[in-house]
Amino acid sequence: MWRNYYSVTSIDEALKVLAEFGQRARIVAGATDLILEIERGVRTGIEALVDISRVPCLDEIMMDEDEIIHLGPMVTHNHCVVSKLLVERAFPLAQAAWSVGAPQIRNRGTVAGNIITASPANDTITPLMALGAAVHLASVRGERVVPLAEFYTGVRRTVMQPDEMLVDIAFPALRPDQRGMFYKLGLRRAQAISVVNAAVIVNFAGGGGNGITGHKIESAQITLGSVAPTIIHAQHAEIYLQGRELSEAVIHHTSELAGQAARPIDDVRGSAAYRQQMATICVERSLQGIWQGNERRDFPAHPILLWGKGADKAAQLAEGVCHADGSRIVTRINGKEYSFQGGHNKTLLRLLREDALLTGTKEGCAEGECGACTVFLDGLAVMSCLVPAARAHGAEIVTVEGIAVDDQLHPVQQAFVDEGAVQCGYCTPGFVMSAVKLLEERAHPTRDEIRQALTGNLCRCTGYYKIIEAIEQASMVEAKDG
Repeated sequence: MWRNYYSVTSIDEALKVLAEFGQRARIVAGATDLILEIERGVRTGIEALVDISRVPCLDEIMMDEDEIIHLGPMVTHNHCVVSKLLVERAFPLAQAAWSVGAPQIRNRGTVAGNIITASPANDTITPLMALGAAVHLASVRGERVVPLAEFYTGVRRTVMQPDEMLVDIAFPALRPDQRGMFYKLGLRRAQAISVVNAAVIVNFAGGGGNGITGHKIESAQITLGSVAPTIIHAQHAEIYLQGRELSEAVIHHTSELAGQAARPIDDVRGSAAYRQQMATICVERSLQGIWQGNERRDFPAHPILLWGKGADKAAQLAEGVCHADGSRIVTRINGKEYSFQGGHNKTLLRLLREDALLTGTKEGCAEGECGACTVFLDGLAVMSCLVPAARAHGAEIVTVEGIAVDDQLHPVQQAFVDEGAVQCGYCTPGFVMSAVKLLEERAHPTRDEIRQALTGNLCRCTGYYKIIEAIEQASMVEAKDG
């Protein structure tokens, strides 16, 4: 694991640490990929982590006077999902962000991190490539802007230098005459890596805003993910669409051309032949959605975030802190102040269990897949197995031990008992935490919203029906008490 953990309060601080350590340092935003890469040995020789999550204003999404949209390096996937600007003017990106992981992952994982990890299966890269995005890189040596199309050199390889930090993502907002859609094929509905994904953006001559029937296509961007070492354009398909109107025949032939652009491999998620065929289908369904005007049909009007009330702002630090051997992590857990000497080079999950002795938070997979380790960090539900322990410094944390009030079980806990929602019990703390945060956010959730909230939690006993019923019961109790 790492030796030093820097919680910085400015970009300049971060760049100085990167300049000092070079290849031995990595930026931490959400760390949902980085933690796993370090533990699996994908990233070796890392001595310093540089946490930028306390730098003010890095989570902003804005559009400038030239109608260029900018995303800061701390913009998370859930920020994208609820951004009115992105939903209206960069919808494929909002769709892709919604398809990433589960609420706890989307609360920490950032678009910038998705870009830098450089996996061809990463969902947000595909629409950003179609949107013509560029990344702004900074170091103590200066700054440069790199088009995303020139950013990747292979699987998990980019042109970034060891001392550089991504400080901005920029792309033109979609115009009224442009329509777009993102489509993902995974092996399950949530917490799935893309087998194939596609983004399609179509520019209609004088159309798009008031219907597209009878309008010819001026240009199109069709990008494919998880079918080549990097995200690729289906160039022959893009050229074929120019000057044509959408129809069943045109959509079918375009999709066939797009599938031919794929250069997939066989792996555990699918064969090359399957991926090539699915690339065709993903593009076909995207074009069908645009043609029929229902590309937004499956996107929730009020997505579940597990933010609760007024969350989504990291606790600020007065000044930067370097955590190393012998230094202290001072934090508040369940309303009580804790001070830990050491522990900076482990995960928050291990800090809670091994140092705070709060063992209610469970380790199920240690990979962000099962949700058993869900806690609240500065008001957000997160997977504690993917959070560096030093991120707890100056933060507010709530574990399952802290949700009861005055020795009275929380309504969710009581409902789990009353409805028989507890089986082996190992996953229960994570389900309870997700449910508590859901009811903070949505007093009367529908059954579909409850399912959305639980997409990051797995029950090995297959007890989902009782769990859902318990949450419904708890919502009625909460409403009555309220």
